[in-house]
Amino acid sequence: MYPATVADWRVLAQRRLPRFLFDYVEGGAGDEATLAANVADFAAIRLRQRVLLDVAQVDTRSQLAGQACAPPLAAGVPFTLSTVGICPLAEVVAATGQAPWFQLYMLRDRGAVRALLEAAWAGGCRTLVFTVDLPLPGMRWRDVRNGMAASSARAALLRARQVLARPGWVSDVVIGGRPLSFGNLHRQVPGGRDLNTFKAWIDAQFDPGVSWRDIDWLRDQWQGRLLLKGILEVDDARAAVASGADGIVVSNHGGRQLDAAPASITALPAIARAVGSRTEVLMDGGVRSGVDIFKALALGARGVLIGRPWVWALAAQGQAGVTRLLAHWQRELLLTMTLAGVSRIADINPSHLITPPERP
Repeated sequence: MYPATVADWRVLAQRRLPRFLFDYVEGGAGDEATLAANVADFAAIRLRQRVLLDVAQVDTRSQLAGQACAPPLAAGVPFTLSTVGICPLAEVVAATGQAPWFQLYMLRDRGAVRALLEAAWAGGCRTLVFTVDLPLPGMRWRDVRNGMAASSARAALLRARQVLARPGWVSDVVIGGRPLSFGNLHRQVPGGRDLNTFKAWIDAQFDPGVSWRDIDWLRDQWQGRLLLKGILEVDDARAAVASGADGIVVSNHGGRQLDAAPASITALPAIARAVGSRTEVLMDGGVRSGVDIFKALALGARGVLIGRPWVWALAAQGQAGVTRLLAHWQRELLLTMTLAGVSRIADINPSHLITPPERP
């Protein structure tokens, strides 16, 4: 199959990845109602088609956090490297020739946080994405069913069977690849190459006591741009602006935290109206096409971040898959702008929607 849409790459990823890995990427919290709403609420938005307008020179260029971006995607250009990413920052910089954004989880060990921030700054990172909606991890039943939440021999056997059912993945990753570790935390986690050891350390490091006071501390540690990711309420968006954050990401963590929380695209309009003139508003959750990007921009986002789509493309076809995915989305965005009669990203607004959805 020649993949054309995100759904195509998802099918290929499912065929290639061991089940526990695919479900880890795919799954959400609880009954996955918010996970489903992220996509469904995007699909419910209708666009106005306009004709006989001069759209000979459509321009999809934009900027995110002061960084040039062709389509307004916070993925690839630029890329956000997770605190718990497999590849260390130095490897990403060496491979790409530029520093990514750095995503931070607050840990109880503030010394470890300070070390992470110092390493990120020394590595060239100038934008920090602080995830604020993870005082504790959500209840993700797929991980429980696949033995990801247990360290027993039975759970290990279950995962081993799933790995052996994907010989291509075993050949490329287990045999042909290098030993995997959590590259940015290798100094903080003793025995960090062992999944169970690492999980135990992370579980102990989640800090439900984090509050807005910690943003002040974080601001003292970080000289660059600060984005707060995980905002769903107008009051929290206003507090983020008051804290000195340079931007926010309207996000429900891909439906992986509080099930029954609103879809990100539904929470976006009120937040954009409240703080969009004072800070940079991005969003994630449910973005599956260039058409969705247009919808998010029309509802007040400056740009979007994506997670599952690029992971599916990467799992299916490696770097070529991600490149092709972004190219398809760039083309979709350009065509959507053309058929909606708009030539510049800055001109996309709610008037291009028939009935913008609104959270009650």
